[in-house]
Amino acid sequence: MIDSRPRCAWGTTDPLSLAYHDTEWGVPLHDDRRLFELLNLEGAQAGLAWITILRKRDGYRRAFDGWDPERIASYGPDVEARLLADPGIVRNRAKVRATIGNARAYLAIDNFDRYLWSFVNGSPIQNRWTSSADVPAETDASRAMSRDLKKRGFSFIGPTIVYAFMQSAGLVNDHAVSCFRHLELSGV
Repeated sequence: MIDSRPRCAWGTTDPLSLAYHDTEWGVPLHDDRRLFELLNLEGAQAGLAWITILRKRDGYRRAFDGWDPERIASYGPDVEARLLADPGIVRNRAKVRATIGNARAYLAIDNFDRYLWSFVNGSPIQNRWTSSADVPAETDASRAMSRDLKKRGFSFIGPTIVYAFMQSAGLVNDHAVSCFRHLELSGV
């Protein structure tokens, strides 16, 4: 049973979405491997509903060796073929190849956490949206991060995907002001 606290509308559609909304989305994340995972999962979500990715998240963790960038960067054609046959993930060749390439690009960045957070000056942007209609699909910061990631060899990281990543990783607080999580996360 859902408690009566006010939430963002999207966070009440499914028990998995509810748990994600209440415990993860918008919480500032500073772990390099988890940031790498989330960035790739946001790319995998392109064209799909986020709940699809949430339901496959454990499959992704298994298929991509716990999101170990060094292991992923070493994947060759045999592993790619195995991934494309794995029903536990989204079996899209371009997205699988992007994840492998992103691991290689990730390894060239010293302190991924500091790098990503530099696009918001090290502190979450505190937005005050009253409606989901107010939330932009992309921002100047997401466009800048997307451009720089692309320059470094990342793919499936357009400005809209990057903004979704920024929201989920807590670089921005986009919980509606009426949502109980907005206030909880406004002081971090």
